[in-house]
Amino acid sequence: MSRALRLTTGEALAEQSPDGASPSPLSDDELLDAYSRAVMGVAERVSPSVVNIEVHQSSAGRRPNDMNRRADPEGVGSGFVFTPDGFILTNSHVVHRARHVEVTLGDGRGLPAELIGDDPDTDLAVVRVDATQLVPVALGDSDKIRPGQLVVAIGNPYGFQTTVTAGVVSALGRSLRARSGRLIDNVIQTDAALNPGNSGGPLVTSRGEVVGVNTAIILPAQGICFAIAVNTARFVASRLIKDGRVRRSTIGIGGQNTPLHRRVVRFHELEVESGVLVLSVEATGPSARAGLRAGDVIVDFDNQPVRGIDDLHRMLTDEMVGRKAPLVFIRDNWKKTVEIIPAESPAKH
Repeated sequence: MSRALRLTTGEALAEQSPDGASPSPLSDDELLDAYSRAVMGVAERVSPSVVNIEVHQSSAGRRPNDMNRRADPEGVGSGFVFTPDGFILTNSHVVHRARHVEVTLGDGRGLPAELIGDDPDTDLAVVRVDATQLVPVALGDSDKIRPGQLVVAIGNPYGFQTTVTAGVVSALGRSLRARSGRLIDNVIQTDAALNPGNSGGPLVTSRGEVVGVNTAIILPAQGICFAIAVNTARFVASRLIKDGRVRRSTIGIGGQNTPLHRRVVRFHELEVESGVLVLSVEATGPSARAGLRAGDVIVDFDNQPVRGIDDLHRMLTDEMVGRKAPLVFIRDNWKKTVEIIPAESPAKH
């Protein structure tokens, strides 16, 4: 590792004196130069892998009766090449329901892209281009980053290609509500500036390793931006490449969070003080077959306490499809237990 990178990652904050006796502190100029070299090194290494994505709803991406002019895109965003054979990671909200996707590579080539699959529940998607001489990014480990660590965001905000911004990891383990309604866990918060068009671009460490997929900003706040952890992205991308979607399970209800009366909690010695109030039950779904009905309050599933909808969503993974599990609910202040077999959740269109 270069001296510049070591200085920015905290591995060395001072230089050793010639005789090795005691370290001499670095000047502010030297520290700033080291920081600058680290950011420049990341930009030079990763920018060739960052792409601009344009989404068109017409099949050809052109205006009717005008084959010489490209239509204005209905959506734009960023992405990055993560395999040598053309797979590109981006956000679901950038390409969801797209009929035509066009990618501009770092070397300026504009190519049509195939939508391999997207997952609105994690706001991740994979597209693919038929191209050679692609430079994939190096994927890091998002479990190893720490608050305060230097990170660099690269993307195409407002169409300004390969824009570089730098900041730090502000916090880890955040939760972010996806547009589908599900909660995305283990989200990275950063103050590296993001703007519309950055969506889908990489969040990178000083080593040049991608640790997140930039996905959201909070307006009108400044410096509060979010990225989906790359460990989540790695798992989702593998499923999208294999199946075109991420399989999840469902028990076939509509519900909302609700508090439980203290007397009910104490009487039944419940681990939770809230649960999921069942508002509707699909006529032929798993819950209907198990005997649930509107007004029941789910408090436990598969021997795990359920405090609300988000808890239930986390438990309904693809591994639960077709597997019998106990479900505990409160009906008319009485606790009941049934066996339920979750079904595969239908794909979102």
